[in-house]
Amino acid sequence: MKKVLITGASGQLGRCFQKIASEYPEIKFKFLDSAELDITNQDQLRQIFSEENPQYCVNCAAYTNVEKAEDDKEAAFKINAEAVKNLAEICNDSETVLIHISTDYVFDGKATKPYEETDEVNPINVYGASKLKGEEYIRQMLDKYFIFRTSWLYSEFGHNFFNTILKKAEEGASLTITTSQTGTPTNANDLADFVLQLISEENTHFGLYHYSNTGEATWYDFAEAILKFSGKLDQVDLNKSGYYKTRADRPAYSVLDKQKLQDAFKLRVPEWHESLKHLIINRSHKI
Repeated sequence: MKKVLITGASGQLGRCFQKIASEYPEIKFKFLDSAELDITNQDQLRQIFSEENPQYCVNCAAYTNVEKAEDDKEAAFKINAEAVKNLAEICNDSETVLIHISTDYVFDGKATKPYEETDEVNPINVYGASKLKGEEYIRQMLDKYFIFRTSWLYSEFGHNFFNTILKKAEEGASLTITTSQTGTPTNANDLADFVLQLISEENTHFGLYHYSNTGEATWYDFAEAILKFSGKLDQVDLNKSGYYKTRADRPAYSVLDKQKLQDAFKLRVPEWHESLKHLIINRSHKI
């Protein structure tokens, strides 16, 4: 039986892993949230790895507040870079395969076609820079690793754009959503399922990959689709804006090319509308 340690287990991606864990009886999971495992604490990390002896570690722990990171650079780098360095060192010592989640924000958004893994990185905010540094530590220190850059993650869990739009719809709010950024909404449930399939199959195509749903959208497109598929479009006064002021600069274009991943893992990545619709249908059945 494969032992898998999942850090950051109370975040939205961690909760997506927990939701489907029972579908993988061949895997013994250890889910730890930040209260149970502080990945910035090297001694605590070593103790957990010594006790659990995991074959895989899926790192979902991260500093994800893009806006706050601009004024809290030290904390962002401590969690997204230095703690990842600690994790990579311990994974190397214990021969554990590290699976790490990164971001489209390592790019500056000046591209006009989907970003490939080999394209030049140039983050334009602190969050992106801290995540890139974490990637660099892993690639320097490990041979057996998977880094998956993803984008615009959402799910039924936690605080995210998907849940915010649905909440605003219930309140009958007026919404003005930006059209100034183009990327790909990605269902965190799809990413979790893909990672567990990879572990189950003991895949050894190690390296850096892009994983997001296929297609592209603006934030306005995403909001409109959420409302349409949930039957709430008539409840909201939805408006477009070409400008949205934020503390952190955001890449104007951050669509990720998935060809390398599709070639290596021989899988079909769901299209974003399709995946969104599937989540809304499943969610409505459970309410």
